Amino acid sequence: MAAARGRVLPPTEEIRDLGENCPGDFFRDVIEPLGDSFDPAQAAAYERIMRAWIPERPIVAPSIPDKVDIVYVLSRVTLGADIKIVSPILDAMKRRFPRARIVFVANRKSAELFEADSRIEHLEAAYPRSGPVSSRIAFAQELAARLGDGIVIDPDSRITQLGLLPLAARSFHFSSRSVGGEHDNLSDLVRSWLRETFGVDGCAYIAPKHVPISGSKPMASVSLGVGENESKRIGGDFEARLIGELAKRFGTVWVDRGAGGEEARRVTAAAGAAESVRFWEGSFAAFSSIISQSDLYVGYDSAGQHAAAASGVPVVTIFAGAPSARFRTRWAANGDKNAVRIDCEGRTAREILATLVTQISQSG
Repeated sequence: MAAARGRVLPPTEEIRDLGENCPGDFFRDVIEPLGDSFDPAQAAAYERIMRAWIPERPIVAPSIPDKVDIVYVLSRVTLGADIKIVSPILDAMKRRFPRARIVFVANRKSAELFEADSRIEHLEAAYPRSGPVSSRIAFAQELAARLGDGIVIDPDSRITQLGLLPLAARSFHFSSRSVGGEHDNLSDLVRSWLRETFGVDGCAYIAPKHVPISGSKPMASVSLGVGENESKRIGGDFEARLIGELAKRFGTVWVDRGAGGEEARRVTAAAGAAESVRFWEGSFAAFSSIISQSDLYVGYDSAGQHAAAASGVPVVTIFAGAPSARFRTRWAANGDKNAVRIDCEGRTAREILATLVTQISQSG
């Protein structure tokens, strides 16, 4: 399927065979690289590939009706994207439609990020992240039948295969892959789209249930999870030295053990016997509450950096294994306070740690 990223596409039969019988390879090796490029030409190639399942339809620009009773906002499926891209949309919809019901269409983990916001309702929609393309399309079609008469905000959701399966006649699509230039961040792009489309701005935020924490101040929070993408990690003793440097400077260091298993064993070993370290085992939404109460957040490129930025907490992100400079720029944390990105390409672990220590010292 290398031709998918060039000018010539494989035959439709070959595309369908891969998407139905090897969906893991299809999405990992073909679809995700096209989307992660943030290149309009690659976005167009993605759409041509998906036409093997989804017929092209006329593009009709939706209009905002005089009265809106319900607004459905679709999840991006991943936690970080739901904070960075979807939360400004939720915020803007509350402002634009103060009397309407705002319904977040998402899985439980994403919905928990906004559980304490009384304006946000939840419609369960657990998108199938495995299985053939046809089953994912069927999921969207079944979901469309569950929605009431309202408007739908689609933030380039996986649920709709990045906008190719609108769930309602009035579906407003933010095409995150084909807008903006080389140096634009997704936070700025979605806010610009909201102003142009709805005449209101929106700010990133989180509203999880509050988790009371104790410990000596100042506090730092750390997440070293990589979502099974080992290219995001810095090897050797980097993680142990990172936690050690934080333990020298902060009264309490909260370390997320993630989903358990190998990740939990890895970060537990990295923490060693540092007395100031405390571990969190539980939902990400609960850990995001801890992040919001911290004085600094440090971690690899993951949802934690966006939770910190949305909470106004200084954040240092270690960006390793990114497919391109444009990807790093698009996904870098963008908050009200200092957000620092450490690009690791071409740098040794020692150099990365030295830069990180400097940033930690400045943040403190």
